[in-house]
Amino acid sequence: MTRLAVPKTYKLYIGGAFPRSESGRTYEIVSAKGAFLANASKASRKDARDAVVAARAAVGGWSGATAYNRAQVLYRVAEILEGRRAQFVAEIVDAEGVSSAVATAQVDTAIDRWVWYAGWADKYAQVAGNANPVAGPYFNISVPEPTGVVAIIAPQDSSLLGLVSAVAPALVSGNTVVVVASETLPLSAISLSEVLATSDVPKGVVNVLTGSPAEIAPWLASHQDVNALDLVGAGALDWVDLQIAAADTLKRVLTPENGPDAAAPSLGRITAFVETKTVWHTKGLI
Repeated sequence: MTRLAVPKTYKLYIGGAFPRSESGRTYEIVSAKGAFLANASKASRKDARDAVVAARAAVGGWSGATAYNRAQVLYRVAEILEGRRAQFVAEIVDAEGVSSAVATAQVDTAIDRWVWYAGWADKYAQVAGNANPVAGPYFNISVPEPTGVVAIIAPQDSSLLGLVSAVAPALVSGNTVVVVASETLPLSAISLSEVLATSDVPKGVVNVLTGSPAEIAPWLASHQDVNALDLVGAGALDWVDLQIAAADTLKRVLTPENGPDAAAPSLGRITAFVETKTVWHTKGLI
């Protein structure tokens, strides 16, 4: 008897769980050759709100963890991703229509990117912080702190590498993330969610939505509990309207021209979503 394959259902990833969209909507994902690959959940405004609630609830625990512990967790993501390397290569070949060699290079680079950013978790503060010279008997110290909840519109032309290049650096300092995956290439994003769920990443630290960035981005930009907005994948959207919506709630906005370079990771991607706290202290009281 011929065995029937078990088709995979690609759901959202919110608060450590894999729910379907509350709207019940799905949309078809097709290969580079037009063949049907899977159905993916089409996130709604309510799903975006739920993701922000989960991300906000996770801020305290993730930002309060030691930098060394965050480094261990991010490195663990790379370990699990390495073990599922073949799956991601196959997904990228199907979705993007590239050769196996090109897909393998993308997956390997994505894994290496997690390792690179993990290494910075307990070091970036030494570069971004400073003991400032001041006139008088004072200590003046500047320390970088996480911004909070970061909403990211992932690159639309990359299944995995662009997503990792945007998400990983935001996590380093203790931010939590709500990311809208590529609309046409979302399958690797949900597979990455499965990696995150088994890699000691606390629930709510990363939340992945699939669907239409044009539908979801305005609500994230105007949401009062989102602290920063990364428009790296918002090339086809109206940046001006999104920036105006973000300005109403004083969000930090990273525009596409400042987005991650797929060829190299960057310390600037970490410091883009930190805030500097400067403390004065009288020397005589220490």
